[in-house]
Amino acid sequence: MKPDIILKYFPNITEHQKMQFEQLYDLYIHWNAQINVISRKDSDELYERHVLHSLGIAKVMQFKPGTKILDVGCGGGFPGIPLAILFPESTFHLVDSIGKKIKVVTEVAAGIGLTNLTAEHERAEKINDKYHFIVSRAVTAFPEFYNWISKKILKENFNDLPNGILYLKGGDLREEFGKHYDKAVFYDLKNYFDEEFFETKKVVSYKL
Repeated sequence: MKPDIILKYFPNITEHQKMQFEQLYDLYIHWNAQINVISRKDSDELYERHVLHSLGIAKVMQFKPGTKILDVGCGGGFPGIPLAILFPESTFHLVDSIGKKIKVVTEVAAGIGLTNLTAEHERAEKINDKYHFIVSRAVTAFPEFYNWISKKILKENFNDLPNGILYLKGGDLREEFGKHYDKAVFYDLKNYFDEEFFETKKVVSYKL
């Protein structure tokens, strides 16, 4: 399966990046058969529902070289692996509390030759390092997520958005975000991607 939908929205990727995106399908099908990290019905929609969804963050934020990013609750590697492909001069640290999922991340990253990504079987609150950005894809309700990671942000700002959280979420978020709502900036992915899947999907930017 070719990642045509990725090229539709990111036409300027290099041949090497295109090859890495192409390799993802077979690798995920192989590992998903052994360790279920994406639903079976989503396998055929891997590029739209997982890879492109992850790259929604890239429509909001172009990470500059030297940016350190933590992906919390990465599951099988989303959004971290697609973002690491797109931003090879930034570094990505992917963590998940389920060891089997981290095994998939490690194997997929090795399979496509990612050198700017590390993966760790650990809970987010146990991570002691600090980062410019923390990304995640609907891992838990935002207030709990905030408590996990609020002290893990570096002070030096050099990207176009202030350091903080970039969170992939869907639906009406006012109730979930509570007291955090007014400080968050919401970007509708339907403004960037035509597919119906993105109609209610958002990237949330939250300065820390």
